[in-house]
Amino acid sequence: MSAAEAIPLVEDGSLWLLDVREGYEWQSGHAPGAHHIPLGELALRQGELPDDARIAVICHLGQRSLMVADALADADYDVVDIAGGIVAWQASGGELVSAVSGPSGDAGTESR
Repeated sequence: MSAAEAIPLVEDGSLWLLDVREGYEWQSGHAPGAHHIPLGELALRQGELPDDARIAVICHLGQRSLMVADALADADYDVVDIAGGIVAWQASGGELVSAVSGPSGDAGTESR
């Protein structure tokens, strides 16, 4: 799925956005409402994923997210990969917030 297609679906709650980037990448900027589970922690934290929602996986450029999306699909999750990652998200007009402060300067709450 393209970032341009995913952005409105994430914004309206139709997609549960899973960001599998490392912590330092997440802190530099992520989509509002994204759920952060780094790729290296996913096996241990798979129980945090919703069984009843469509999951969209995102990383920096799309390689890690494609791997994760394939693995989750094999585990019977309803999942899509966001092609081009957070770079495509931002290029398509998607908002980014930092883990330190949100768009209004409030402390971010999305990071785990």
